[in-house]
Amino acid sequence: MEKILIIEDEENIRSFILINLKRYGYSVLEAESGEMGLQLLREHHDISLILLDIMMPGIDGFQVCKQIRETNQQIGIIMLTAKTMELDKVQGLLNGADDYVAKPFSPNELIARIQSLLRRIHIQTKDKMKGLSLDRAQRCLIKDEKKIELSPTEYDILSLLDMAKGEAISRHDILDEVWGVNYLGDPKIVDVNIRRIRRKVEINPSEPDFIQTIWGFGYKWVKE
Repeated sequence: MEKILIIEDEENIRSFILINLKRYGYSVLEAESGEMGLQLLREHHDISLILLDIMMPGIDGFQVCKQIRETNQQIGIIMLTAKTMELDKVQGLLNGADDYVAKPFSPNELIARIQSLLRRIHIQTKDKMKGLSLDRAQRCLIKDEKKIELSPTEYDILSLLDMAKGEAISRHDILDEVWGVNYLGDPKIVDVNIRRIRRKVEINPSEPDFIQTIWGFGYKWVKE
């Protein structure tokens, strides 16, 4: 049974999420603050995914996400954002979130996002790239015999680009393959994740050698 942690300060929203998650058979933990959420994460090492609100008293969602990613790249993180706060969505993704859901959201949308991310986390494959070794079993990237941590979403994007064997993949196709054809969020989530990946694999992220932009179309992994 998958265990999901809800970090949300509003009790009515927490209860709404909890009821729907339990209907789908998930084990659920609740935290009403960022501090409490981090404590539960230290106590429970079998948490698969976190639903993380941004606006909370004390440590906000951005800080919580950043702290989690400093030590854990494997766990899935979905941010709960205000519908109109575009900058919040981008900031959350840059801090390491895998996805976001804008409030108010339907139970079906939330469950679809959760199921999609959990599927990505559980895919067990291995792929090779020039000078790099992607090992999904360890959920990391090996570069020059050094381990580089990747989030599940970052790995899936790199794997998809590698399998294209040097051909460009459109942003639309990346979105469909990684987030699913029914994804309702902002397509810019692809660009934000590419930016995060470049920070990890490129010598100069602003002048990438490996992950190149095909302007007006998408991205490709340069092998030669």
